[in-house]
Amino acid sequence: MTMKPDLLSLSIACPPPDEGGVEVRPIVNGRDLLAEVVSGGAGGSRYLGVGPRELLCQEGPLHATAKPHEVRLAWSGCGVEECCGALYMTVTRNGDHVVWAGWRDLANQDVDLQELLFTAGQYEAEVLRAGEDRTGEWPAGAVARLLEAGLRGRGDWLVRWDCELEGVWSSRKEPDRIHVVLRHPRNRADAGLPWLQFGMTLLISADTPSVQAECLEARLTAGDPRAAAEVWGGSHDAEQLGYPWPPVDPLSM
Repeated sequence: MTMKPDLLSLSIACPPPDEGGVEVRPIVNGRDLLAEVVSGGAGGSRYLGVGPRELLCQEGPLHATAKPHEVRLAWSGCGVEECCGALYMTVTRNGDHVVWAGWRDLANQDVDLQELLFTAGQYEAEVLRAGEDRTGEWPAGAVARLLEAGLRGRGDWLVRWDCELEGVWSSRKEPDRIHVVLRHPRNRADAGLPWLQFGMTLLISADTPSVQAECLEARLTAGDPRAAAEVWGGSHDAEQLGYPWPPVDPLSM
């Protein structure tokens, strides 16, 4: 007896800004997959879908290949996985099908979801469709998305200044600004060597997101980004790199 393939739909949920971020909710055979299981951390709180920029970016993790790779679909509670949980699965392209299997959650060893089998054509078409869905995207979010894509295409600029791009992000609670985050030096995430996190906050205007992103990209890549940024974080020994930690504001303590 041949199993009937599962059917995937990727729904983008957009709650009010003070109630959470934009989520990708996997709907399988008409049922919300994340609602089928509860996280084992933080008293068994519900899972929140990962945002579309992480899941649905070009060549993002939901695209299936013959080489299995793990995808984080959801998180819960405080966001610390060991404490409140996060839901992972492994996606694999197997001939004419895509398989979701290997479900796990560090905070819930009893997580039990069945293996899912999708027709590759329907699956990939849905991932591409959802990747073009701008539901819930606000102007600053669009600028951040376009600027990040542009900067990632300018790797030579970052190499010149020994930096790598962590990301460009925005919050619906701050609709008039975006944040650019860099790491210096490059390739030190797991090397145990000193590193710094540089950040800058950029105000956006009423111009169209594509025009703003183009202008900001040109401005940022015109010189050394570290000169226009501030130290936002880093390793405990980061001062060895010659950049002092910013003074502590006593009002923030």
